[in-house]
Amino acid sequence: MSKSPEQEHPVKAFGWAAKDNSGVLSPSISLEGLNTSFSLVVCLENGEEDVTIKILFCGICHSDLHTIKNEWGNAQYPIVPGHEIAGTVTSVGNGVTKFKVGDNVGVGVQVSSCRNCDNCKQDEESYCPKMILTYNSTYYDGTRTYGGYSDSVVVDQNYVLRFPDNLPLDAGAPLLCAGITVYSPMKYYGMTEPGKVLGVVGLGGLGHVAVKLGKAFGLKVVVISTSPKKEKEAIERLGADAFLVSRDPEQMKAAIGSMNYIIDTVSAVHPLAPLLSLLKTNGKLASVGLPEKPLQLPMFALTMGRKLVGGSNFGGIKETQEMLDFCAKHSITADIELIKFDYLNTAIERLSKADVHYRFVIDVANSLGTATKL
Repeated sequence: MSKSPEQEHPVKAFGWAAKDNSGVLSPSISLEGLNTSFSLVVCLENGEEDVTIKILFCGICHSDLHTIKNEWGNAQYPIVPGHEIAGTVTSVGNGVTKFKVGDNVGVGVQVSSCRNCDNCKQDEESYCPKMILTYNSTYYDGTRTYGGYSDSVVVDQNYVLRFPDNLPLDAGAPLLCAGITVYSPMKYYGMTEPGKVLGVVGLGGLGHVAVKLGKAFGLKVVVISTSPKKEKEAIERLGADAFLVSRDPEQMKAAIGSMNYIIDTVSAVHPLAPLLSLLKTNGKLASVGLPEKPLQLPMFALTMGRKLVGGSNFGGIKETQEMLDFCAKHSITADIELIKFDYLNTAIERLSKADVHYRFVIDVANSLGTATKL
């Protein structure tokens, strides 16, 4: 059972929250008629295995937009979004062995799981049926979880990630969702064999990271987009080998049967048949986008080419750490627009129009003046 604001943890953190499905974020929250700060700790302050983190940067994910506007129907207001959190450790519990004060760390999409199910035992906590999300969830003790659009967070050490020394916190923060969301299916579905051809559908927050990962794995990468104006950026800046305009029938026809793998990052409703036609026999398409309505899956396109269509969630903690280390080794970061809290609602509006290059990141430490003193 959820606790009332008065019953929640006494330790307070400050940030920006959405109060209703308008999705408008503000630095003050009205709870039961009172303007008050909100509790952000997701477990007891300085518990045995807790890590307290000063948040320096937080990426803005498209999931944040869906959630604050209740487009998925699961919103628990007030909502403090943010699950691409990067910062430094300020204190640790007596039982913490993995981190120390001063370490650069991150927190991704989840802050807990049951640790007992088959998924958890196989380091796939992101598929645990009792997984607790970083925000918009209820923790085991009845308190709500609040995310990284704020100045601090307390998380169990087992769900904290270590940032490699050469991975910048600001441009590295989006990797905690965007990065692992494309890295995990690439690894699971074997989309890592050098020389093979990978199609990346959609050149946004996830897609541009997928391009970089694909090149690091030694793949030939083809960006598939509805927007011809993104071709120069895809090839000259991101390093893609080719660009395919999905709305151009001639280009699509010429590319039939040319790809081994496809990563589909698009969250809008779109046809799958044209994408499946691009795959070679035994080709694989992994979908990581979350359209609001079901997509049609043409069975003839699958059976006639023994093709596979699969989905993927974000990865577990071990795999996410592996991804961060891989990105550090290959100098992979997200392309970001750094903003402050006072630009937050404008950024959310731009995100809804896909007007971002390619990920907004909140410079929390340098904009606290607009988020505190409710």
